[in-house]
Formats: sequence, C-alpha cells, structure tokens
Amino acid sequence: MPTLDEIVAYCDRRTRRAAFTDYPGASNGLQVANRGRVTRIGAAVDAGLEPFAKAVAAGVDFLIVHHGLFWEPPRPVTGLNYQKLATLLHGNCALYSSHLPLDAHPQIGNNVLLARQLGLRPRRPFLVREGEAIGWIAPSRLRRADLRRKLAALYPRMTALEFGSAAPRAVAFCSGRGTSAVRELAAARVDTLVTGELGEEWFNHAQEHRFNLYLCGHYATEVHGVKALAAELARKFRLPCEFIATGNPL
Repeated sequence: MPTLDEIVAYCDRRTRRAAFTDYPGASNGLQVANRGRVTRIGAAVDAGLEPFAKAVAAGVDFLIVHHGLFWEPPRPVTGLNYQKLATLLHGNCALYSSHLPLDAHPQIGNNVLLARQLGLRPRRPFLVREGEAIGWIAPSRLRRADLRRKLAALYPRMTALEFGSAAPRAVAFCSGRGTSAVRELAAARVDTLVTGELGEEWFNHAQEHRFNLYLCGHYATEVHGVKALAAELARKFRLPCEFIATGNPL
C-alpha cells in the first residue's frame, strides 16, 4: 500500500509541477491531505461537492482534479467551502490538482491526447508561457470535413466555425478556454484550432480572419489528462482507479 507522500512525489515529477507558473491561486499539487495511505485512485475534472461526494462513496482516497479548489484569495471556510472540505476530510480523501501541467504534458497532457484521438502527432509547441508550451500543433492531412466528422463523433456537442482552409496543413490544440489560443493562431501560421470554448465575440473574429474553430466543450476537452495520470498511477502502484464523471455539458 503506497503512502500519500510516494503518490504525491510521483505526480509532482511526472507532471513537472514545479516548472509551471500557473494562474494566480491555482496551487498545483497536493491541496488536501488524507491520513497518509492510498488505496484507490480517482480522477475528476473539477473540485466540486458532487465529484467529492461520489469519490468518497466509491472509496477513493486520492482524487486528481484539473481545476482545483483554489483560484481566488483565501475565503472563509463556511457554507459550500466548508461542505467541500468536510466531505474530503471526513472521507479521508486527499485532493491533488494539476492544471497547466496537465494541459501541457507531451505524453499524458490534454492537448497531446486530443491530437492523438484524431490520429495526429503533435510536433510544434504552441502557447508558450514562461518557457513552457501549454498547447501543441500537429501537422495534418485531414480535410476539414473529415476533421469535423471525427470531432463530432468524439464530442457530440461540438460547434464548428469553418472559415479557414478546406485542407488545413496543421491543427492547433488548446483544451479548455481558447481565448489566448485564437490570438496566437496567425503568428503560429495556423488557421485551424481545436479547443473547448470561446465567447460569442470570437465568431466575427473567426469569420474576418478566416479561421476554422472547433469548440468541443471545456469539460470534455479536459477529462483526458486526469484520466491518463490516474491510470498511470494505478498501473505503477497496483491500485484500482476510476473516473468520477459529473455530466458537465459546458
């Protein structure tokens, strides 16, 4: 039975946690401890009351999430904040958060895995922040119509904005919110982006700048990294693991 410290140390090394400057308050790494041992691994996209309760009910005592508990200045531990922490603490469930490190990872990251779903191999870094590439660009021989069909099969709620080339030579990937990615497409000499979500104003931008934008859902594009890390932990430490789904359509 591995210790919590062993599991956390492996996750920190594997995700290269210390190499990333994340959004203020993201606090990658162990956010809530348990009693010191791990018997069952869980993965979820969000640090919410529902996934916490489901994880505890399933016997998970180490839960990996993409969006952690902390994004703002410290707030009182009351109301929902208290309920979330109480659920974890009473259930002896540790919480480990990995945000940008699990977007960026070249093997188990969201963006690499998005590309591989389509049979594409990422070759070029994209969205470089503090020396680290958060997104990836893959050369492509897929015609736009084929790309759309593949994505629609994988992500039924996908929205396609198709104003770019009918046979894009490369596809950029940015899981989650794609605002910063669209701003960098022209400089990267790419006109096609697979991302999670965008605001309404980006329709006109795509039309005017001749981009293909495929919006596959913020949640849906960020299930991949936590699943991959959880599965890897399960194999290495010979533990059961499961994904805690919440049905988030956004």
